Amino acid sequence: MVELKDYQGQETAWCPGCGNFMILRAVQEALVGLDMEPHEVLLVSGIGQSGKLPHYMKCNTFNSLHGRTLPPATGAKLANHELTVIAIAGDGDCYGEGGNHFMHTIRRNINITLVVHNNQVYGLTKGQASPTSEIGFVTKVQPEGVFESAFNPISVAVALNASFVARGFTGEKNHLVGLLQKAIQHDGFALVDILQPCPSFNKLNTFKWYKDRVYKIEDEEPGYDPRDRMAAFQKAQEWGDRIPIGLIYHCERLTMEEQEPVLARGPLVKQPFDRSGFEKLLKEFY
Repeated sequence: MVELKDYQGQETAWCPGCGNFMILRAVQEALVGLDMEPHEVLLVSGIGQSGKLPHYMKCNTFNSLHGRTLPPATGAKLANHELTVIAIAGDGDCYGEGGNHFMHTIRRNINITLVVHNNQVYGLTKGQASPTSEIGFVTKVQPEGVFESAFNPISVAVALNASFVARGFTGEKNHLVGLLQKAIQHDGFALVDILQPCPSFNKLNTFKWYKDRVYKIEDEEPGYDPRDRMAAFQKAQEWGDRIPIGLIYHCERLTMEEQEPVLARGPLVKQPFDRSGFEKLLKEFY
């Protein structure tokens, strides 16, 4: 039987009070709750404070470049689609430089889970505004305040018909664990955008700021249907005094793996290597 200690990696080096601690714990508890062995899981991350999370886990891990979390996660899943692949990213990492990969991974519907640490600021590089920062948010780099409208990942994901779209909050750990488990079990691309405080560099969106605003959809709107795309659009637009957390959108789509004929014979890593096809391809360039 899998236990939490089976997933404990290196000692953490995040700032005290950082929401990353709760995300780490939630990921560990979600995997233990699903009785997944560490060798069955691959965590892929980019660069940022979020990107350190795999270091603090004991399982298969891969550190990619900034904004490039999803390409290697996709490649790993195609090479061995029996592997549970979880991409770990930050709001700056994923929605900024990685925005293109974010959109096209949704389109492909590869069967991976994307966990985004959304603290609305660049934490690793000391507090610049991120794509999700609020208008007027003041930093050392934006002394007059942010003037671009904030990127809304939930709206974009629903617009692109992502097959699983959810938002969590580090102040609701048990709720977050449940969302992560549903996302991991979902057959297709799953986004879990997680609101978290950055006590060192974001003095606006604090733990209390989030706590005063978030509400669980399933508690306050028991009749809400996440399969209703128009309702999901409306839910995705809620921000400010009221911020919904929970499963926002869900639909059934064929995954990328199901549409790739060569994978019908099993994972690529288990298929025999036939050099003849490679040599035939090379001859086309002679």
